[in-house]
Amino acid sequence: MSEGKVAVVTGGSRGIGAAIALKLAADGATVAVHYGRDAAAAEEIVKKIEHAGGNAFAIQADLADTEGPAALWAAFDEKSRERGMDGKFDILVNNAGVTVRGVIEETDPAEFDRQLVINVRSPFFVTKLGLERQNDGGRIINISSGATRIALTDIIGYSATKGAIDAFTLTLAKHLGPRKITVNAVAPGIIDTDLNAAWLRGNDAAQQSAAELSALGRVGQPSDVAEVVGFLASDASGWVTGQVIDATGGSAL
Repeated sequence: MSEGKVAVVTGGSRGIGAAIALKLAADGATVAVHYGRDAAAAEEIVKKIEHAGGNAFAIQADLADTEGPAALWAAFDEKSRERGMDGKFDILVNNAGVTVRGVIEETDPAEFDRQLVINVRSPFFVTKLGLERQNDGGRIINISSGATRIALTDIIGYSATKGAIDAFTLTLAKHLGPRKITVNAVAPGIIDTDLNAAWLRGNDAAQQSAAELSALGRVGQPSDVAEVVGFLASDASGWVTGQVIDATGGSAL
């Protein structure tokens, strides 16, 4: 459980991020639901949390902008003051990310750079700027990908950015150990989200192929990932750090 904690979830308005925000709130945390552009989606998650008896608020920042991490924390600070909070937090979930499909020959430099900014630079500096606000004994959870273990040639740029996140997780765990802050990553497989809707939903062949990739014979759901994050955010995970937890349902074993 995360009772009495404050959590910040980047990309928390949709898909996996929304499921994580809902899970952490259900476990007792006050959740800052970050969004980039879709304010209505973020407010909908906040309303769901509040309707269930939890606490949440939305914060906006464009993490495709190099100034996005600073903007995120400025928004967090402002909302914290408005709510009479002390400006501190316990749990950071670096979930925001973007996938650009294409083999290496089709990879556009501008799109590759956009992935680097959102998937690597932003979580790095969101974390850096957050450390002065994070309570000792807290949790940092990075969302990686099963694509760092499984060679998926049509998302090669994305895979490279998530490989960087895995290395960041390992090194940061060592660095923050003296503060008793654990740092772990969760690596999802194919998840039924809006991000994958264009090729997955309404396509029976794609659904079957995705399900067959998993040892458990089904397509993953956002809640599958959120449950793992919930464990890593809880006191029960206090002896786990520097790990990448595979949450692919045993894909491509």
